[in-house]
Amino acid sequence: MTPAPVIRLHPDDGVLIARSSLPPGMVVADGVTTVERIPAGHKVAIKPIAVGEPVRRYGQIIGFATTPILPGQHVHTQNCGMGDFAKDYAFGVDVTPTPNFDLPATFDGIRRPDGRIATRNYIGILTSVNCSAHVAGMVADVFKKNPFTGDNPLADFPNVDGVVALTHKTGCGMTQDEPLTILRRTLGGYARHVNFSAVVVLGLGCEVNQIGGLMKEQKLAGRLRELEIQEIGGTRKTVEAGVAFVREALADANKVKREPVSASELTVALQCGGSDGYSGVSANPALGAASDLLVRHGGTVILSETPETYGAEHLLTRRAVSREVGEKLVSLMRWWEEYTEREGAEMNANPSPGNKAGGLTTILEKSLGAMAKAGSTNLVDVLNYAEPVTKKGFVFMDTPGYDPVAATGQVAGGANLVCFTTGRGSVFGCKPAPSIKLATNSPMYKRMEDDMDVNCGTILDGEETVQQCGQRIFDLMLKTASGQPTKSESFDFGGAEFAPWVLGATM
Repeated sequence: MTPAPVIRLHPDDGVLIARSSLPPGMVVADGVTTVERIPAGHKVAIKPIAVGEPVRRYGQIIGFATTPILPGQHVHTQNCGMGDFAKDYAFGVDVTPTPNFDLPATFDGIRRPDGRIATRNYIGILTSVNCSAHVAGMVADVFKKNPFTGDNPLADFPNVDGVVALTHKTGCGMTQDEPLTILRRTLGGYARHVNFSAVVVLGLGCEVNQIGGLMKEQKLAGRLRELEIQEIGGTRKTVEAGVAFVREALADANKVKREPVSASELTVALQCGGSDGYSGVSANPALGAASDLLVRHGGTVILSETPETYGAEHLLTRRAVSREVGEKLVSLMRWWEEYTEREGAEMNANPSPGNKAGGLTTILEKSLGAMAKAGSTNLVDVLNYAEPVTKKGFVFMDTPGYDPVAATGQVAGGANLVCFTTGRGSVFGCKPAPSIKLATNSPMYKRMEDDMDVNCGTILDGEETVQQCGQRIFDLMLKTASGQPTKSESFDFGGAEFAPWVLGATM
């Protein structure tokens, strides 16, 4: 059967979602005909909505009418905007038992000496400061495969996935309080990351983020090698020392072997970027179904991007296992309100031009779709940026909405796999964790098939259910964790996207 031209998400909704571009004069509901073109993924009104009246999608408020809206009209930024409304946080009222499966799924993982399980096997080069970034890149480039000549310096080390330099734009010219703490927590998380078999940190020597302070604060003694350009004697000598370190580490790194392990060893970062009006209909709920499966197999999923949960947090507090967990999430929202006001911004500035072109009108609408990635299980913990994830199940981490910064925090917290939904077509990687890309719609998937791992547009096309697509995603999680390369890995994405959250003044 040909799918209907519009999608109704909830009986209480006053809008429908266009499955494809709708011309004027098309019947979309009983007694409702479009009076203008409705772009694909956008909203069409099916009842009169007076000025100031809520506009509902998913059965939830996504905004308020700023002008009278008639049935058949396009509902978007020209007639729908933000507004205040009461939220019932109802801490914990939707908490339900989440029984694990009797026979957990498995994947072929890499067991480290301390018992932790890796999904990839990299050697990492971290930098304490931007001033050592180029030198770190020079070291990593020595071991980089040449796609044109086929030359591969790691050919004799087939069990090593690569040598990656993770550089950033800060580390000095910063205040020695929260900004430095966040940077060090992020670097410490990467230094300890299970997907690194060995790590060296390169510094200049005179920066605010002294390597000695990093090592002490993050308890990294014995976990990584440190090199300072000024102490060693300049660029050439530091590159030589860095290359020697990597060559020394390669033999041990190559000794790893994969073995069957429980899916409970997976910690998956849930991300979305380049979202569109279909994100909350197809890819995000399908990823939510996969998240529920992973949690029931004993694993962990991390939802983040606090500004993209704003306005929908009351639906998560209902799933919080304790009032303390729920109130911590609410306090994050208040912090973001104060932060954006202090910076002369507003929370509704979050939907990007691309988001709006794809049909997302307000941050409320975007948040309701984004939180679908976390499925339906209980919220067991709320963490600050880059804090270690210590509990199994669904956890929330405070991060900005900017994808590279958010994913960097999640991986620093221990994510060994990333699942990234996109409607407009985002290209992304996040070494040392592999990144699975999920397309919300079939036209974009076909246009960017080299970059997309899963087409969730099959849901919109009527070819499969959300649950069936979620099972496909879960199965791919296991295959990817077992070593199957993702599309982004085929392009060597994941080094340049390292982006610790920068807070505070640049001095």
